Amino acid sequence: MINFKILTIFPELFPGPLAASVTGSALEKKLWSISAINIRDFAKDKHKTVDDYPYGGGAGMLIKPDVIAEAIESNISKKSKIIYLSPRGKVLNQKISQELAKEEEIVLLCGRYEGVDQRVLEEFEIEEISIGDYVLSGGELAAYVLIDSILRNVSGVLGADESLSEESFGAKDNSEYENLLEYPHYTRPYEWRGRKVPEVLTQGHHKKIEEWRKEKAIEVTKKNRPDLYLKLNIKGVTTPS
Repeated sequence: MINFKILTIFPELFPGPLAASVTGSALEKKLWSISAINIRDFAKDKHKTVDDYPYGGGAGMLIKPDVIAEAIESNISKKSKIIYLSPRGKVLNQKISQELAKEEEIVLLCGRYEGVDQRVLEEFEIEEISIGDYVLSGGELAAYVLIDSILRNVSGVLGADESLSEESFGAKDNSEYENLLEYPHYTRPYEWRGRKVPEVLTQGHHKKIEEWRKEKAIEVTKKNRPDLYLKLNIKGVTTPS
């Protein structure tokens, strides 16, 4: 079982949407657990102040290092992996999610305002992860995304682990499918608004279906993510130099 601890000034946001669907079912089955810790509980003054102005000036406020440190030290153990959700962190990908799924306990620090004091990140050697090249109002939404992406790689959460290998970025490291996006999917009815399901998918020829899916996955990747297409190393596929 993997345990998540969320350090936030909005603990009421958790588990939120993570309590629904497959992650919610897995939570009920105790395949994972989650607890939200209110950072304000560790403030020392009567107003429970967690933020202050940054040295050197500038817009916004920063969460104070002494308050965060108190929250961290009161909730971590030797097995804890601490992550700060930050737009300047390394961008989340499937490989990172797969690696984090091996952890026993993950502590997620959710920033607000202009972020947190740098000294806290250095003191606890906190890893910074971003879910994309954009800025959110706080780390809580990013925490939802990170947790969901991790849990999909935890055995039993999806119910059929083999489905992972067919998803976008689902292939194992160093395989020929590692950087491919997922191929198109179709279901009944066979014809809808004049659009028919590709004939190859209706004939039951598994080898031809696999070849078609591979070809379409390459096409989708080339169209939507040319940066990934450049990294393809599939026999018979020539990528531009």
